[in-house]
This record gives sequence, structure tokens and C-alpha cells, in this order.
Amino acid sequence: MNQSETLIRGASYVLTMDDNSRELNGADILIRNGIIAEIGFGLTGNGRIIEANGCVVTPGLVNTHHHLYQTLTRAVPGGQDALLFGWLQTLYPIWSRFGPEEMFVSAQIGLAELALSGCSLSSDHLYLYPNGARLDDTIEAARTLGIRFHPTRGSMSIGESDGGLPPDRLVEDEAAILKDCIRVIDAFHDSSEGAMVRVGVAPCSPFSVSRELMRDAALLARDKGVMLHTHLAENDEDIAYSEAKFGCRPGQYAEELGWTGPDVWHAHCVKLDAQEIGLFAASRTGVAHCPCSNCRLGSGIAPVRAMRDAGVKVGLGVDGSASNDAGNLVLEARQSMLLQRVARGADAMSAREALWIATRGGAQTLGREDCGQIAVGKRADIAVWDINGIESAGSWDPAALLLAGPTRVKHLLVEGRSVVSNGEVVTIDLPQAIVRQNQLAKKLSESL
Repeated sequence: MNQSETLIRGASYVLTMDDNSRELNGADILIRNGIIAEIGFGLTGNGRIIEANGCVVTPGLVNTHHHLYQTLTRAVPGGQDALLFGWLQTLYPIWSRFGPEEMFVSAQIGLAELALSGCSLSSDHLYLYPNGARLDDTIEAARTLGIRFHPTRGSMSIGESDGGLPPDRLVEDEAAILKDCIRVIDAFHDSSEGAMVRVGVAPCSPFSVSRELMRDAALLARDKGVMLHTHLAENDEDIAYSEAKFGCRPGQYAEELGWTGPDVWHAHCVKLDAQEIGLFAASRTGVAHCPCSNCRLGSGIAPVRAMRDAGVKVGLGVDGSASNDAGNLVLEARQSMLLQRVARGADAMSAREALWIATRGGAQTLGREDCGQIAVGKRADIAVWDINGIESAGSWDPAALLLAGPTRVKHLLVEGRSVVSNGEVVTIDLPQAIVRQNQLAKKLSESL
């Protein structure tokens, strides 16, 4: 048997998300050395065979915004019903007790949860580093799981004593922040096609870092050839802060500091106005849309229909598990579809468009033209969804996956390698990781 070759055989539906949005019935996909080698009918191979009759096959989903460490702080009392700023102030003291193990285990759990929902590529925004924690901890977690990873070296530098939100013990010196950005980029960033790890630079938000750090981070990222990420225009409080502190709206602030362009993507953007949407479209700036988090925190409905119509790159993000509180990306895609319909009418977004945003759209937002589609020469990041179960029973169009389901993947391949097989994570001992996660969460709760 050729260990480097896999044949996905006889898929009932293949949603390619390629440039022609092809949908194929009964097709085969031949994978060789982590790359899609051939798509057709009656293909043969001498490696592993995955039978896909009764399945919908899609590209692996792409998560463009997450805070993986927050899987240790789901449903925390005191933060369950708060708006953004109050929620943060409840959780900052808890997060200050984290260390390297908390970062590693929470990232494993969060990434495994994403994988089970069909996600093959995830970003992460880690902006606090208490008690010796480093970005390295989450990168190692992604390596053990086998998921493609785009971590960002986040930061906070303005604490409460200087008018910021975070406690002073969670902020860092700005020179040290830039120095560590250089360290992690040099150590882990891979710019080549098919890279399993790429690193971004990501000051947390305009209300937790200085104007100087925002500008210097942009200069550093462009010198290193990496992408930029931050939160922007998340809710009404965010807009009011920007107008009071900077004398302008968030989009204008971003543009002034070099935070627009094809190498930038912003999280949330719930409150972008028409002028800002036009700016993002013209500059090819990306947006990570996080519908469940926006609902959970009462932030509002992002103008995704207007963004898409204007030509803005839009991907999906589950956001941190303390503000979602789940990490299921296919449910996030469904929610994005439903919210646009609530805001704009039943024809505002189709199930197929929402799935395109969750796959190809996310890949474009992260600058990954090698991912997000099933096409010859692209990376073999593929999700196989079993439509023989109760969720799809009676469905006239199982390819409209987001209308009925399922919401848990049967098989997930990343770079042609199995991460999920027959509905179970196969790369780590997930039950053992869950036990440890719950032990750490209990320890944090009891320490308060």
C-alpha cells in the first residue's frame, strides 16, 4: 500500500468551492503527498481508501478568529450576561492565573473541538502571557493534533493605571512585545505553500495598546512578511471609545496607522459604516465575522451582506470560548446565514454562500490560496460529512449542509492525514485531555 496516497471514493456530493463553484455527484478525489492530485469518476489508487457514498465532501472549514485559551473559562458566573467591557473585566483576573500548561491543554481542547466540526485550519489570537506562558505552548498543541495553524502573537500594553481595561499585571512592555514577536516569527513562521504554521502579529485592540505599538507592529509585520490582526469596531462601546480617545471612527484609526491592506484582517467589525466598508473593500482588508460571539455579547449583527456585496474578504470565526461559548465552526456558518436573514430577509444569504465563507472565504482572509477548495494542486484539507443519520433524514438537498446537518464531521483530513476518523479524533488521547482540562478549570475556580 502507498502510505502517501488516499482515495476518497464515490462521494454522493462534492462541494468544491473552486473558482467555478462546481458540485459533483459520485466523484472520487485522489490525494498524493498531502495534495489533491486528481478529481474525477472511477479513479483508482493503491493507498488507503475512504468510502464516501452517502456523504457530502467539502473543503476543510477555516476559522479566522479564536482565543483558544478561553476554553478553560466557559460559562463563568458573573460574565454570562455582561456586555464586552464588563465581561472582560470579570475574566481578566482569572486569566492572570494561567500558565504554560493551561495554554497548552486549552489549545488542544479548542482545536479538537474545531476539528470535530470540520475545521482544518485555525487562527488563534493569544494576547496575554502570564506566569511564563508563551505562544510556543499553543503551537505545540496544534502540532500534536495535526491541524493547520495560524497563531498570532497578541499583546496588551495599557493597563488600568493608564486608562486601559486590563489589570496592570497582564500588560507587557512594548519593547519586549516587539522583541518576542520577532522571536516567534523567526522560530515558527513558514511562508511556503502548504505551510502547517504561519505566525501573525496581533496587538489585542485599540483600547489595550498604544498608538505607537499599533504603528510599530504594522512596520514589523511588513518587514517580516507576516499578516496583521486585531479586534475592531466590535460594539457601540468600541465606537464610543475610539471617537472619545482618537477623535475618529475605528476604520479611520486603522487606516492612519497602516492597519489596512491585503495582509490585514480585523475581528468582528459589527459596527463598520458604509465608508469603512468601502475602505476595506478598496484596500483588500479582511474581516473575521464571529456571529455567535456577537449574539452572546449583544454586540449586534455585522453587515456581512453589505461587506460581501462591496467585495470585502470575509471569513468566519468562533471567537473565544468564553464569549461563544462553543467552538463548532459549522454551527457558526449556520448562524451567519440566519443572522443575515434576520437583518435583511430570507434571501439575504444562502446555505451555500455561508459555507463558501466558512471555507474559501476564510482561506482568502488568511492569505491561503493553497487551502479552502477542492481543486487539483491544492492542499488536501478535506471534510467528509455523513448524511445517513437523523439530521439529514428527509432532506431533499443534503448539499445544503447548513440547513439540516450534520454538525459533526465523519472524517477530517489535513494535508492528507487523518485528524478525525469515523467521528473521533485520532491524533491525541482526547478523553485524557478532557479530564485534564476539567481538572485545570476546577483548580482555577477554587483559587478565586
